[in-house]
Amino acid sequence: MRLPIPFGRRSMTSLDILGIGNAIVDVLARAGDDFLARHGMAKGSMALIGTEDAERIYAAMGPGVESSGGSAANTCAAAAALGARVGYLGKVADDALGQVFRHDITAAGVTFPTAPLSGGAPTARCLILVSPDGQRTMNTFLGACVTFGEADIDPVAVAGAQVTYLEGYLFDPPAAQAAFREAARIAHAADRKVAITLSDPFCVERHRDAFRAFVKNEADILFANEAEICALYQTDDFDAAATIAQSEIGLAALTRSEKGSLILTATTAHEVAAVPTQVVDTTGAGDAYAAGFLAALTAGRELAECGRWASVAAAEAISHFGARPQADLKALVAK
Repeated sequence: MRLPIPFGRRSMTSLDILGIGNAIVDVLARAGDDFLARHGMAKGSMALIGTEDAERIYAAMGPGVESSGGSAANTCAAAAALGARVGYLGKVADDALGQVFRHDITAAGVTFPTAPLSGGAPTARCLILVSPDGQRTMNTFLGACVTFGEADIDPVAVAGAQVTYLEGYLFDPPAAQAAFREAARIAHAADRKVAITLSDPFCVERHRDAFRAFVKNEADILFANEAEICALYQTDDFDAAATIAQSEIGLAALTRSEKGSLILTATTAHEVAAVPTQVVDTTGAGDAYAAGFLAALTAGRELAECGRWASVAAAEAISHFGARPQADLKALVAK
């Protein structure tokens, strides 16, 4: 377990948060359970798909909304909306969807310096089907995302960011794992923090040993939901998984949907209530939670207040269609 590094007030010459993740254009549309069944989808899951499936599903989807997405990118956009100084690293292609991604994330107030991929795979896209009960089923074509590697790490940005936030979905390619380790090396050499989100039990199951080693030896802050943390530590008992996390990492924020969240340090535990809201679409709930937490943390707030900001941001995210904030997050957390 790494020793905690204290936070100070933000410097105007550096970033609060630098996100690194899969740069994906989200395509969201509503779909019933019958649509999911016809296309062999498990409701509420995330599946990686190839070019043919991406084209087939996209053609069958109803009217949708296209915007820059990806888990860490969503977190960055919401954190910027909360007033944090935010940057993002991720790979898109030099194509139309790549331009959509770059425009959207820049317009959200996030610096995006990564050069586009030229002559290779197209920009990634995630086809998200939202059921009437708000559950989202994701079909992801990774495209240019998988080319992200150590050469795409901006050492100046990492060394200047209070927190470098790593997306578990990007952990799959070996080149990206190497990039994560290089980012952690640079961050810690500059006395900065490294945060990682486990993203999905699917990711954890594929790379459990590598994830667990990274969480224990490289990360300072862990974000995970109940299913993800249990998958990491191979238990069905959330309390047992939380106890292990508390012993292995300096700071963990574990979410439990309507049960709220649990924020753990080596010596403390804070239970944070969920903010009641009407669930419309759960897409991006965890991303928004991390945004609220990190925006508050890098602004010097106490952990309980970080959890409150996180819960407010998550509630806003699930109250409407799409992952990006539609209400004034600053006003919501000020209430």
